[in-house]
This record gives sequence, structure tokens and C-alpha cells, in this order.
Amino acid sequence: MRMTPQRLAVGLVVLLSVGFTVAPVILMVRYGGPAAAAVLSIVLPAFFVPHFRHVRAALRGAEPGGVTVGLAVQTAAAYAPMLLLPNDAASWWWGAPSILLGSVLLRLRPPLALGFLAPMTAVHFAAAWNAGMPGFKILYAFQSVTTLFVTGFVIYGVTRLVVVSRELAQARTELAEAAVLRERLRISRDLHDGLGSSLTAVALKGDLARRLVGRDPAAAEAELAELVGVAREAAQDVRQVARGYREMSLAGEVHRAEALLEASGVTCRTDLAGVEVAREVDEALAWAVREAVTNVVRHSRATTCSISTSARGGAVRLEVVNDRARGHAADGGGLTGLRERASGLGGSVVAGRAGDGFRLVVELPAVPGARRGRADEDRRAHRGPEAATGDGDAAAGGPETTTGEAAVTT
Repeated sequence: MRMTPQRLAVGLVVLLSVGFTVAPVILMVRYGGPAAAAVLSIVLPAFFVPHFRHVRAALRGAEPGGVTVGLAVQTAAAYAPMLLLPNDAASWWWGAPSILLGSVLLRLRPPLALGFLAPMTAVHFAAAWNAGMPGFKILYAFQSVTTLFVTGFVIYGVTRLVVVSRELAQARTELAEAAVLRERLRISRDLHDGLGSSLTAVALKGDLARRLVGRDPAAAEAELAELVGVAREAAQDVRQVARGYREMSLAGEVHRAEALLEASGVTCRTDLAGVEVAREVDEALAWAVREAVTNVVRHSRATTCSISTSARGGAVRLEVVNDRARGHAADGGGLTGLRERASGLGGSVVAGRAGDGFRLVVELPAVPGARRGRADEDRRAHRGPEAATGDGDAAAGGPETTTGEAAVTT
């Protein structure tokens, strides 16, 4: 049988409880006469049954409460022999209140437990003083009160230690499960945001090469070469996702977006402000560009697309706008990933129709966690009546949905 902390605690509590009463019971039965034996036959079950019930309830995580019938019965059983038996026989039973204190601490809320502890200490001290030898009364009383405290608090401490260790083990399990879930979400989000863009480029270039192979083999070969390069980049992205390490930059992603848009026949205009931002902010903006451009290619008939950044009041603002948006598209996971990234950095995402086109605005603090104050005002000033929001996969189309002020702002 494996020794668990709970079994060890139960064994220690039983040892303390029984050990403090074995010798007194033997002495009382042997020298106390029939009266002592009769009292013990009633007192022992009345004392120990509630006691072990309280310990078991505490080990199962029961919250402390008020005075119960069981605690009242145990208290009566702890002090009754001292009132019913002669002094010599009663003095042997003085270990019982020490065990009772453990039940009091386990069962009662702290204010009530302290209310019990004060009179128990006073009674214990007075009884030990009266029973002590002249000249040693104070020492005997002090020893008796110390025994009361040590025994009661050891029973309480051992029991609570088991409960706390079990709660810590449960918390560790929950943290491990949460870490696994976060990792799954990270992999899912990164695969969607990264691999989705690469596969879109592969499909686009493959289709273009197929159309060119008959009339312009050299151009088709060039497109196939680029397709191979994109496929290799996608494979590298997958390996980086698996390792949990991906390094992206806004400038690099904008350059990649220009190439993808031009290959799709979309004129791309860029205007990047020279803003120094934290690495995680730069990566989040890069992800936003990748998602926005992927959606322009997949979900619109765009002929132009602009990518711009600006900085105001300690915040950096990214805006991606394309023309010729399509109609409503299903709400997908792309913009959800952007929301999560922006929210984690204290920023916001706003996306929606802009005339016949579509606009995606991502605003983040240059330093994550910094107060936004002025940036919030600037964002509201830049928002027009049409700058509502939609989802990333509904990019380039879809009904207006607010994701900045109402849904995403943190």
C-alpha cells in the first residue's frame, strides 16, 4: 500500500489522539473504580467519534463553520470526567482538551476558534496551577498550556498541510492543462496566420504559372521558381511554429506583402513611419499586415491596396485599406487571432467597410502596458462613421462590426 500524505496525516492524528489517552484510560480503569469505568464507556465514543469526523471532513476540504452538535458533544466529553470523577481520577483526563483544540481549530472559523481558545487556555492553566506542587505551580501550569497548544495546533497543522498540498497539486495540474491549451491555441493561430498566407501565395503563383506555360514558358518558369521559394518558406514557418520561435518584422512583412499583391495584379502603396517600437509590437503589426494582405488576395477584387503606419501619443497605428470589397463573408479565425495579439499588448483592432472597399486598423502602444490616454483620443478622431469593423477572414467585405471600442479594446 502506497503511503500518501493523507494516510500519513491520518496516522499521525490517530497516534496523537490515541497516544494522549491510552495511559489515562488505563489508569482510570485500574484505579478509578467502577465509576470511572462507567464514565469512560460513555465519554470515549462521545469524544472520539466527533473528533475523527471533524478530521475527516477537514481532509476532504470542508470549510470551517459554526458550532455543531458533534463539536458540542466532544467538548462535553472532554470536560465531563473532570466534573464527575474524584480529583485523582479526573487529573488523568487532562490530555483530552489538547485533542479537542485540534477539532476546534479545524471546525470553527477563526473568530469562533479564538473564542473557544481563550476559555480553554484559562481553564487548563487554572487546573494545572491547582494540581501543581508548591513552588512549581507556575512551571506546571506553563507546561500544561504549552502541551495544549502544541497538540492542538499540530493536529490542525498536519491536517491543513495535507489539504493545502492537495490543492497545490490540483493547481499544478490545472496550470499544466492551461499551458497545453495556450500552446495549442498558439500553434493554431500561427498556422492560420502564417501558413494560410503562404498557401495562398502558392495557389496564386501556381495558377499564374499554369496560365503562362503555353504562351510564355520563361515567365511560367520564373513563377514556378518563386512558388518553390514560397513553399520552402512555408516549410520553414511550420518548423518555427513547432519550435515556438518565430521572428517577424513589420518592414520584412510589408516587403513580402508588396510582392504578393503585385503578383496578384494589385497596386500596392506603402507609407511606413520611422517609429521605434518594442519587438512584440513590431511582430504583432507584422502579423496584422500578413493577415490583411492574405484577405485582400482571397476575399476581394481589389486593384489597389495601401499600407501605412503612424505614431501619436505613445501609440503606433497600422492601417491597411483596399478597394472593391466583396459582400458578406463568414466570420473566421484570422481577425480573432489579431484581436488576441492586440488585446494582449493593450491595443485594439478596428475593421470594416470603407466606401466600396475595406479598412483594417490596428493600434498598439509603442511600449506594451503603457497608458494609452492620448492614443485613445486620436483613434476615436481617426474613426469615421464608416470605420466600423468586421473579421479578418471577412476582410474586403462583410457587414460592419465594431471590434475596437466595444469588442476588443482592453
